[in-house]
Amino acid sequence: MDRPIGNLMQITLENIKDMVDVNTVIGEPIPTLDGGTILPVSRVSFGFVAGGGEYDPSHLPEEGLPFAGGSGAGVSVQPVGFLVVGKDGVKVLPAQQLTAWERAVNCAPQILEEVKSLLPRKEKQEQDGEQV
Repeated sequence: MDRPIGNLMQITLENIKDMVDVNTVIGEPIPTLDGGTILPVSRVSFGFVAGGGEYDPSHLPEEGLPFAGGSGAGVSVQPVGFLVVGKDGVKVLPAQQLTAWERAVNCAPQILEEVKSLLPRKEKQEQDGEQV
């Protein structure tokens, strides 16, 4: 015996499948004038619920049990950022404002390089005849 809830769930899941595919998470590539490519990246989450039941058979006509049911789904798509692929490599550009802590973490490698360039190098001191 075919259950109506199965058909209801199948139709709902097919609709969700149409809404949430890989192109929703990683968007269509966008070519740039300098030969690079920009890829939009999103976070996708969804929820699904279905339920149903049949009425008490003692109060029903002989042709079968009436079915009562419903289903629902919710989808959330949140932009995360962009992958920028170019001659210089791959960069990630966030879509949202970063907190001070996130900015500090992202800048840490650049800050370390700047500090290293300010410190006197051991080889240069040895060449100049200085003792370390």
